[in-house]
Amino acid sequence: MKNIKSLTFVWFILIIAFLNSCIEQIDIKTIAFEDALIVEGTLTNEFKFHKIKLSRTFKLEEEIMNVETGAKVRIIDDLGNNYDFQEENLGIYISDIEFRAKEDRMYQLKIEISNGKSYTSIPTQLTSESQIDEISAVREVDVNGGEGISILINSFNSNGDARYYRYEYEETYKIKAPYWSPYDAVVVSDVKPYEVDFVPRTKEEKVCYKTIYSEGIIQTETNSLLEDKVSNFSIRFISNDDFILTNRYSILVKQYVQSFEAYTFNNILKNLSGSESLFSQNQPGFFSGNIFPDEDNNEKVIGFFEVASVSEKRIFVNPRDIIENTPPYISNCEVVAPELESNVGTSPLIEAIKTGKLKFFQINGGENSPVIPIPGGPYQMVPVPCSDCTVLGTNIMPDFWVD
Repeated sequence: MKNIKSLTFVWFILIIAFLNSCIEQIDIKTIAFEDALIVEGTLTNEFKFHKIKLSRTFKLEEEIMNVETGAKVRIIDDLGNNYDFQEENLGIYISDIEFRAKEDRMYQLKIEISNGKSYTSIPTQLTSESQIDEISAVREVDVNGGEGISILINSFNSNGDARYYRYEYEETYKIKAPYWSPYDAVVVSDVKPYEVDFVPRTKEEKVCYKTIYSEGIIQTETNSLLEDKVSNFSIRFISNDDFILTNRYSILVKQYVQSFEAYTFNNILKNLSGSESLFSQNQPGFFSGNIFPDEDNNEKVIGFFEVASVSEKRIFVNPRDIIENTPPYISNCEVVAPELESNVGTSPLIEAIKTGKLKFFQINGGENSPVIPIPGGPYQMVPVPCSDCTVLGTNIMPDFWVD
């Protein structure tokens, strides 16, 4: 691993035409293009099924990425152990067994694609470990004066042999439908006389959860510091108008200790292309990683096979404890009361229920009712997301969730 050459920017593959002219918009097309294999793969010290992604470069005017299917993928170590991968989804290869990278072992990725061409990575060793000491959520004002919450990371490696770090996160937030009702309105008759009935809801639609994953490349380094210490490094800023801060929020952060070569590769990818993924169509050019063709030395391969130690930590946050003003619900929850029968002989209420545009909230007032009536028909209705959270997330509580 210490002998891996510094990564270099090889040459640009895309020449982009002017985006606009004063007369008419110009279609953007690829003028020069070279087909190349793209490899994304990180082997870690986590005991799990590991994943390798294979695809190919694609032209700027194309919208669908070209996945590399039907390949033979395996990882070998310097003791001759083989770990085979099978294609689980198009272009995504999963190891046959759960395993972890071990200290003092050298690992190589080997790929043979369907046309018989083969590729091998440079032997790579597991990086040193460095644990996340603390994750904190603090109020912060960004450069534009916007208020929000920053997620900060602290870690320390007393041996001083980590130095290069990459981060990924999974954030999960709670969704509460503000106009939920235990009953659904159903159409009994969609012809005169129009009739609606109510049935109990059979699934959880009041409380849901949504998990989203980090995008882009998040890195830092301590090589320029006296200590191998990451101090209050911000991996995420969430504006206080972001819906994910409406209710309880959780974030799981993964810290990967990188080799200098892996750090450099990702840094080039981030700075030159601004790409959130190697799958992005916005590829400014080829830059060499640590994976090379076995036969044709002139063939280019984009990607880096990384062997990294991982530390992870999760926190839960109640946004109201940190910021004063949490965001409103994600949907405009206007309460309306469609007429059961209009003066032109149609039923706006029946139509709204049949098309699934509105959900029942409550009876629209009436004698001895505590509900303040609004103009319109007999029932107050709301847009579906305001009454049914499953259109925004899952109603299954994650195993890790703590209220």
